[in-house]
Amino acid sequence: MPKRVVLAGGAGLVGCNLTPMLLDAGVHVVAIDKNRRNLELLQTLGRGIEAHVADMADDGPWTALFAGADAVVDLKAQIAAPSVEVFVRNNVAAQRFILEACRRHRVPHLVHLSSSAVLSVAKDGYAESKRAAEALVRNSGVPHTILRPSLMYGCFDVKHLGYITRVLERVPVLPIPGDGQYLRQPLYVLDLCRIVLRALERGPSGAAHDIIGHERIPFVELLRTIARERRLASLVLPVPLPPFAAALQAWGWLTRRPNFTREQLEALTAGDDFPVTDWPAQFGVAYTPFLNGLREMYASPRYAAARDMASPH
Repeated sequence: MPKRVVLAGGAGLVGCNLTPMLLDAGVHVVAIDKNRRNLELLQTLGRGIEAHVADMADDGPWTALFAGADAVVDLKAQIAAPSVEVFVRNNVAAQRFILEACRRHRVPHLVHLSSSAVLSVAKDGYAESKRAAEALVRNSGVPHTILRPSLMYGCFDVKHLGYITRVLERVPVLPIPGDGQYLRQPLYVLDLCRIVLRALERGPSGAAHDIIGHERIPFVELLRTIARERRLASLVLPVPLPPFAAALQAWGWLTRRPNFTREQLEALTAGDDFPVTDWPAQFGVAYTPFLNGLREMYASPRYAAARDMASPH
């Protein structure tokens, strides 16, 4: 196991779950993130975490932190944004600076978290920027391993199912676009963290590994499962796409925060069905069924702590 690991974008969902595992393995963790509040939360998870506030879409002193690193785990990602330019800045421009720092300081292994979105039929800003970032890694000359996880859930999730759970706790009815039968293949974040540990132990593979959840669950049933496990009386209500899109546009205009665009709506309802590989055998990490992962997450003392995490917007 490497002795010194830099987490680029280390104060998000994966970083907050991965860091305690790295500390348990005796790794010195250097976390870089532009969200000061989340970095402060990360530092409560263990002693000796070295945390640095920096925007990696800008060149700067943060690149010197890569010196002496045995590995860099690239976790940065812009998941939602009001414009393509924001995706390009934070997913592509930041990728160039990270790769430059890896080359300058001869980092022996970059573990790059890509996304199953690169396999999607969607052509939204997120998917296209993640495709571009992955291509930069593949062609960089930096020794690397690429992991492409599907939709993740777990403690410290403020962007996906964790956010939806909090909405379900507050509203009696949650409208969702279309019939809700488009599939999701959720992946427990702790499964991915265990895979990252294996990748760090083994060294660079030079390959891209699809880490897809093994269950195909309709989106509407996924939300109803969450509501049942949280003992919520909220109603999940499918709404035809045209009125949903119109309501979404009106809400963005009223709040002046159009963070969920029409492109993202189309990506959500695209109905991707990703091929499942035998990554449990490949990495020696057992797959956690969705219901088991939910129950473990809700029972964790870190689930409550995660509510202090800053919103992505």
